[in-house]
Amino acid sequence: MIFYFSATGNSYWTAQLLSEHFGLPLISVTEAIKQASFHFDVSSASLILFVFPVHSWGPALPMLSFVQQMELSGYKGQPVYAICTCGDDCGQTNEVFKKELQKKRLSLRNTFSVTMPNCYILLPGFDVDSPEVERAKLEKAPLRIQEIIKAIESGETGHSLYHPGGAAWLKTKWIYSAFRKYITGKTRFRVTDLCISCGLCVKVCPENNIRLNDQKRPEWGNRCVQCLACIHRCPEQAIEYGKITEHKGRYKNPNVYSTQK
Repeated sequence: MIFYFSATGNSYWTAQLLSEHFGLPLISVTEAIKQASFHFDVSSASLILFVFPVHSWGPALPMLSFVQQMELSGYKGQPVYAICTCGDDCGQTNEVFKKELQKKRLSLRNTFSVTMPNCYILLPGFDVDSPEVERAKLEKAPLRIQEIIKAIESGETGHSLYHPGGAAWLKTKWIYSAFRKYITGKTRFRVTDLCISCGLCVKVCPENNIRLNDQKRPEWGNRCVQCLACIHRCPEQAIEYGKITEHKGRYKNPNVYSTQK
């Protein structure tokens, strides 16, 4: 069984490839949260995989929220792995996630990482990758996933396929801790006149934090976790974050979404 959270398609695409190889069903964390559905029978699962992006050198907050609420019945010690997608490096995402799973009496055998195109655009100096860098990362990713598949099949427990990067402890201890503590809540996301009232942003928000007002325009509540699904998935690029994202790029995994404005 594969539990995945994906905002821009990177983790979903990774989960799809793993699902095709291992024959495991895919469970969307976003849909589970929206439906308040947290109980799963894993008695027939040969493997339990968690696939999610790294946000500020730690697990994406929707995945953490899901793990904290999930209940797995029929767990018989099946191997549990985490596969995280990251723009550059992961910090100590593996240690944070391992501790969360331990609270559920799940033993994480290993964590792997797949380098994918950057998508964090909410701070000065942060933007999506250039087309050349994006293309290079996407070309290398399938080989990395095949290496991860082989490592899972062999039961590998080393960390050769996980990239913590420099100052990993510092990044996760301080930056990710601050991200978890201060980033949730009221947001500066706004919609422009390009909005066509399609409602996709409402659908993809894992926190049920966006609604359409009487004018059929999206409004954000106070539960934003900066997953960035809304701003990147908007088909008209009609969502901005204050002024900081004006003139910045948007990203959706082209292997999942066939069109990109």
